[in-house]
Amino acid sequence: MALSLSKKKYTKACRSIVGGVNSPVRAFTAVGTEPLVIEKAKGAYLYDVDSNRYIDYITSWGALILGHARSVITKSINKATVNGTSYGLSSEPEYELAELIKKAFPSIELLRLVNSGTEATMSTVRLARGYTGRNKIIKFEGCYHGHSDSLLVKAGSGVATFSVPGTAGVPASIAAETLIASYNDIETVRLLVKKYGKDIACIIVEPIAANMGVIPPKKGFLQELRNIADQIKAVLIFDEVISGFRVALGGAQKLYNIKPDLTMLGKIVGGGLPVGVFGGKREIMEYLTPLGPVYQAGTLSGNPVVASAGVAVLKYLIQNKPYSKLNKRTCELIAGFREVFQRANIDVQINQIGSMFTVFFSKDTVTDYVTASQSDTLKYAVFFKHMLKSGVLLPPSQFETAFLSIAHADHDIQKTLEAVEAFTR
Repeated sequence: MALSLSKKKYTKACRSIVGGVNSPVRAFTAVGTEPLVIEKAKGAYLYDVDSNRYIDYITSWGALILGHARSVITKSINKATVNGTSYGLSSEPEYELAELIKKAFPSIELLRLVNSGTEATMSTVRLARGYTGRNKIIKFEGCYHGHSDSLLVKAGSGVATFSVPGTAGVPASIAAETLIASYNDIETVRLLVKKYGKDIACIIVEPIAANMGVIPPKKGFLQELRNIADQIKAVLIFDEVISGFRVALGGAQKLYNIKPDLTMLGKIVGGGLPVGVFGGKREIMEYLTPLGPVYQAGTLSGNPVVASAGVAVLKYLIQNKPYSKLNKRTCELIAGFREVFQRANIDVQINQIGSMFTVFFSKDTVTDYVTASQSDTLKYAVFFKHMLKSGVLLPPSQFETAFLSIAHADHDIQKTLEAVEAFTR
């Protein structure tokens, strides 16, 4: 049997790229199948090098809320590159992007542009420590905040996929400064505060967990985090790299009416190009150099091409307000999923908020990392492979989030549900 082009190209990639991929989840290890090698994308679709077309529910891990190759973004990128791809100095597009972000997120008084979500979270934690003069941080089991040393402790997403509780290379002394609480369980936070309160610099959380699958916050959970942070004079940090501009223009903090001290953004802000953002209260942000003692820098930060793409996508979202229609379409898809699985007597839990969702093969409600980890990952792998053969691309891990874009049409929803129906027969 002849090898597919994807297989051939992946085998070739393994000669020079570790594991053949530049991010572990792309290896498709968790679902036991060969990784795809993509040739192009347009609208709601990805096309691999074997000319197979897939309805894409990964959307570059939530970044492409407008769909692939949206002309408003590609035109802005093409226009920007004519003037150069990088200056290493300041430029007008980064100022314009910053103002658009501030307009959407009132909690952000000052911000910095960086190049990834990992860089944003790493810098934010350092800033919180510098501002408070404290060392310990509270994070939540299953929440992933990038792969910097302080935060790669009991993380979700790819770490959960590969059954790695932490990672080699992180000194125990650094890991000891990271305190772990249970998402949606405020009592675990109170216990840590009782023991370490005077040493805690910050509480960092995904306000909508999205790296152990989608898990919304319980009623009152985020408000209690706000109250506790105020009581111990710690910095409350919302990691909205995924939820920011995805669930609403103002992210989860607008949805739940909670104002954090610092916020991280990414994904959608770059329009498909690498970007990260962190910002918040002026008095905290002014601790950054050149105004304060906390150092942070980056040659490519505020890159004019990336910033131009970000301006284009944010202006589109502000002007067109697609959230209501996008959420309605996602609800229709999820209602179809539930109906098909219920008819087939297959135990699933489908968590959804806005245009984000996860199908957990579990009979129990999923509210935290423990309940998420009890899902049947082998069954998910079978489901994934069936859907892939049917031309529907879901995340290649039980612990990742699926996303819709405004490019997904009614016929895409219909084809997806037909593939689910065939799986249950």
